[in-house]
Amino acid sequence: MVRQFLPGIAALVAVGLLARGVSRVVPEANHLIVAIVLGVVVANTYGVPDRAESGVGTHTLWLETGIVVMGASVALDRVVAAGPTILALVVGTALTTVVVVEVLARGLFAIDEETGSLLAAGSGICGVSAVVAIAESIHADETRIAYAAATVLLFDAVTLLVYPVVGHLLGLSDAVFGVWAGLTMFSTGPVTAAGFAFSPAAGRWALLVKLTRNALIGLAAVAYAVYYARRSGRTADGVGLDHLWRTFPKFVLGFLGVMVLANVGVLGPQAMDSLSHASDWLFLFAFAGLGLTIDVDELRSTGYEPVLVVFVGLVTVSTTALIVVAALF
Repeated sequence: MVRQFLPGIAALVAVGLLARGVSRVVPEANHLIVAIVLGVVVANTYGVPDRAESGVGTHTLWLETGIVVMGASVALDRVVAAGPTILALVVGTALTTVVVVEVLARGLFAIDEETGSLLAAGSGICGVSAVVAIAESIHADETRIAYAAATVLLFDAVTLLVYPVVGHLLGLSDAVFGVWAGLTMFSTGPVTAAGFAFSPAAGRWALLVKLTRNALIGLAAVAYAVYYARRSGRTADGVGLDHLWRTFPKFVLGFLGVMVLANVGVLGPQAMDSLSHASDWLFLFAFAGLGLTIDVDELRSTGYEPVLVVFVGLVTVSTTALIVVAALF
């Protein structure tokens, strides 16, 4: 059983170590970004062998484990102090993004409702995970799921590279960049990579804000399920507390648990330092896997209308959010 994962895990380790080597030769190149880029090059030049696919697919597990471990380096007093502001920003930005993308999709570009809803959820909540969760709630067609997921992945790849560059050009502080990225980028992996590429402090802020956003996925899934059920005359069966728990990202609870343990003194300085190094390695292998799963040809096949909808929505919300965050932080 374990043996089937070894070739893929070996590939993650190899790409990760190579990325580390490149970042030492070129200090300006962040090793996490390099790992993703190398993964993309390998996957789209040589391809990932069938026997390595299952192991490469574990990159999401490495990411979630890294996030849980990262909880040890987050200061609880900062979270408590910024909590109400962060929560208000997250809810406001998520709702605004969903509404803007829905209006653009249905009004200006006449994209079918289901695809528009999947794009809105993916943009506003947590990327491809939200696309899949909402698709399950509204019983969306598989073609529409693939269409929306490919569009979200395209923007994950672009924003991963663009956000740190923009942040440095604008001279943003660590807190402003981290909160901004956590509020407006799409999927957890790229948000984490972009945040830590900017700085360790920005990475922690980005991760904290993004996890708060991720927690909205269950509520969004239930809301969409009820809406589409009423429109079609169906009953919204199975969208209560069970659905909320099923769609809720469980690793968020692990992150919170480790953060509390670290801040009440259960974990000593040596243990926290070890966990910090462990999270860095876990993220490295996770992002190597993220790169290895990006299919450039698939991204090219995305139609222009969904791309325009998400682009206009992203630019509108991202610009507004940056102005607000800069004023608050």
